[in-house]
Amino acid sequence: MKFTVKTKGHNDVVNISEEIKKAVAESKVKQGMVFVFTKGSTVALTTLEYEEGVIEDLKKVFEQLAPEDADYQHHQKWGDHNGAAHIRSALMKTDLAFSIEESRIYLGTWQQIVLIDFDERPREREIIVKVVIDTTEQI
Repeated sequence: MKFTVKTKGHNDVVNISEEIKKAVAESKVKQGMVFVFTKGSTVALTTLEYEEGVIEDLKKVFEQLAPEDADYQHHQKWGDHNGAAHIRSALMKTDLAFSIEESRIYLGTWQQIVLIDFDERPREREIIVKVVIDTTEQI
């Protein structure tokens, strides 16, 4: 399964949990794994409590680690200004894997799956979802 998400850039955090849960439900897999991947070097996937305070705190940490207005070598080579976005993406990851138990993705009570777009402009991001059955189980 693939789907796209329109983002605003600049640390836009988008909750994609429902789309992933839908893919798992449609697969009818009772026991297995779900892999989630997004293409790009200025984007990331992670889990968090999707709550405004946590999101703002996370954005502050990103700004401390890789400030958007810093002078990156990448800017000089390519003429754009998304060096921080590349660094932030490299520190995170572009893929995740979750266990499927009893036909449901195994997540914590407040745990949500999110895409974070670090780029300096709005983008359309593609997310690829692969559901894999535990071969020792039946569908």
